[in-house]
Amino acid sequence: MKFTLSWLRAHLDTDAALARITDTLTAIGLELESVEDRGAALAPFRIAHVLDATPHPNADRLRVCTVETGGETVTVVCGAPNARRGMKAVFAPPGSVIPATGTVLKVGEIRGVQSAGMLVSARELALGEDHTGIIELPEEAPLGVPYAAWLGLDDPVIDIAVTPNRGDALAVRGVARDLAAAGIGTLRPWNPEPVEGGFPSPVGWRIDWPEACPWVLGRTVRNLRNGPSPQWLQERLAAIGLRPINALVDITNFLTIDLGRPLHVFDADKVTGGALAMRRGAGETFRALNGRDCTVTDEDCVIADAAGVQSLAGVMGGAATGSDEATRSVFVECALFDPVRVALTGRRHGIISDARQRFERGIDPALLAPGLQAATRMILECCGGEPSAVAAAGHEPRWQRSASLRFARLRELGGADVPPDEAVGALQRLGFTVEARDAERVTVAVPSWRNDVEAILRNYTADPGLRSDLNAETGLLDQAPALSPAHRREVAEACAQTEPEYDLIEEVLRLRGLDTVPPVSLPQAEPVPPPALTAAQSRTALVRRTLAAEGLAECVTFSFLPSATAALFGPAPSALRLVNPIAADLDQLRPTPVATLALAAARNAARGQPDLGLFEIGPAFAPEQPQGQHLVAAGLRTGATPRNWAAPARPIDAMDAKADLWGALTAAGAPLEGLTVTADAPGFYHSGRSGVVRQGRVALGTFGELHPRLVAALDLPAPAVVFELLLDAVPEPKRRKRAAADLSPLQPVRRDFAFLVGAEVAAETLLRAARGAERGLIAGVTLFDVFAGGGLPDGQKSIGIEVVFQPRDRTLTDAEIDAAAAKVVAAVAKATGGVLRSSS
Repeated sequence: MKFTLSWLRAHLDTDAALARITDTLTAIGLELESVEDRGAALAPFRIAHVLDATPHPNADRLRVCTVETGGETVTVVCGAPNARRGMKAVFAPPGSVIPATGTVLKVGEIRGVQSAGMLVSARELALGEDHTGIIELPEEAPLGVPYAAWLGLDDPVIDIAVTPNRGDALAVRGVARDLAAAGIGTLRPWNPEPVEGGFPSPVGWRIDWPEACPWVLGRTVRNLRNGPSPQWLQERLAAIGLRPINALVDITNFLTIDLGRPLHVFDADKVTGGALAMRRGAGETFRALNGRDCTVTDEDCVIADAAGVQSLAGVMGGAATGSDEATRSVFVECALFDPVRVALTGRRHGIISDARQRFERGIDPALLAPGLQAATRMILECCGGEPSAVAAAGHEPRWQRSASLRFARLRELGGADVPPDEAVGALQRLGFTVEARDAERVTVAVPSWRNDVEAILRNYTADPGLRSDLNAETGLLDQAPALSPAHRREVAEACAQTEPEYDLIEEVLRLRGLDTVPPVSLPQAEPVPPPALTAAQSRTALVRRTLAAEGLAECVTFSFLPSATAALFGPAPSALRLVNPIAADLDQLRPTPVATLALAAARNAARGQPDLGLFEIGPAFAPEQPQGQHLVAAGLRTGATPRNWAAPARPIDAMDAKADLWGALTAAGAPLEGLTVTADAPGFYHSGRSGVVRQGRVALGTFGELHPRLVAALDLPAPAVVFELLLDAVPEPKRRKRAAADLSPLQPVRRDFAFLVGAEVAAETLLRAARGAERGLIAGVTLFDVFAGGGLPDGQKSIGIEVVFQPRDRTLTDAEIDAAAAKVVAAVAKATGGVLRSSS
């Protein structure tokens, strides 16, 4: 919310300094975002009169000027070609700082002549690029007056942050009201003089959807002339970033900011049928004032005439009936719209406007008639014309309500000792009026502009059933839908009784200054704080650290990508298509983080970084998932391993991805000995160079090379390997009571076995068979060799494993070792059909 200091003072009678005003705004909850004071840097510069300008005795291109500054006469040496006797210019005294260069002026000598200041150009003041000469001012420019003030640049622009519940603070008058209540000046009275109509309005209203628009006013002004708005109005709008358009549009924009009362003007000669209707949209398309075509739905409230939709109610008007320089008759709309419906419509169509920002927060329902009168008065002053009688439809909703405050609650909830008289006085300064008071409490009537106090949804929103969290019968908020209806009603009524008091407590405390509220720590529930992270969150953090330690760089990518790219990684269902994407080509939710990692790798490769490793822990989206998504730790490597003196660089392969996945599985606490690998990876993996890691039938992850077709389509450096760990599928480790490690005092016995098996036999199958041969004695089985070719028969390979036998109570005899080894051979033969080549 932006406004200028002079605009604020039009409603607030105060001489308080800017710093005090801005500090108070933050203290009362209207947080200051910024202050743009364009005149601060120009404060020392004043309008001066050049009494004389003679050639410099020692320089051909310099002139010695005698300058009257309004308080004294000084000599200035100037090199500008336009410096001459009798002109008005801008004088910079010694000690001032030149904005464009940061130079601090001093009294000095130039070629033997003293110069006590400077006559400046527009570029030196950072007001333009002209530096061909000094600034020339008109003859009537007042001598000695600050140049910034004369130019109108001494009016600071204040920008505040407004919370969603404070629709009244999106008006300069609302801000002035809060400051006056906080002791910064006095709120100036505002009561627009009624304008009598001289004829019935030729355009009327019809409300076909009262739930969306319960009340609307309007009037016609004919025989007017629409042109540029007055200079003061243009300057006020331009100062806050609004472009002046024409008098009629500027008036509505001004009142939107000034009073928080959005209005719209229709060119009455372009309205067909003699009436405008508030109704549901019916799929029509119309062009809005922003130049975009909008197709409305039956959930949108529109303003339509006999020719069709002319405005998106509460959001933006239409171009077809907009006003321009040729407009001679207008119909002014002043309506009250349902806040929730306006918010949903604006979000649905992606339109953010000043009108929407105010309607969706709730505007003052009692301001319709005064706002229309103020608009009419301004139109007559700026454009002339004849006003009609007011046309109306619907009725003013019931906004009157009361709220009570128990004085003791200020101490109990706010920690502040506030005298009752001070509390009541604060509420009265904010516009609340006392209905009843005793020693313990006060009951006040809530002003119409404070929609945030005492359940405004329940009181004047036309359709409480619009929201699923509102009770259709009472309009009260359902705090716990799982409760019984009677209990829910009891809870909702209790909230409706207590929340208004909380609102009043907040009002009293913030006027005293939010910085005066004493900070209080929450009570300590337990001596030892419970864990801040759940087991799943801790496991995810450990996986993240593990992958980073493996040399992968973490990425945070968008969860959406072009639908054509998503289709390369599997189905791209319409259920995952974005209705309102942030960019036209980012219209699909990703099926896997591998997709966005691949795009990131392609961008790196295009910039000369083909050898890299990336990972991301984020959502993968699938309609069949219970929540529509699941958490995945995904990684990608491309190119070759780093060059090293101990080992030559080599191309990345599927086993590198498997190693990364195994490290992540270990960090996640997966039971590694119970895992199997199958060759049914998704289609974007390279067939025969990929696998799925399973625990039983449950897939925990995938790994392997990307399919060559996909690598070529994304212009990735080959080879490219990836892995995915489905974190939600990894079971939580069983909680077991930890005991001391059972370490045997006896030496282990190691035996090597080489088996001849079929080429299709997976090494994992052989390892699992060996582990199960003698569970009480075998402590570990590892693979150390895979060999094919040479003198081996076609279609077979040799797999070498090491088996560790760990005795517990006594040293094994040779016979016992041989018996255990025989069991290993038998188990492998049964599981794989393999035969022993050798053992040692």
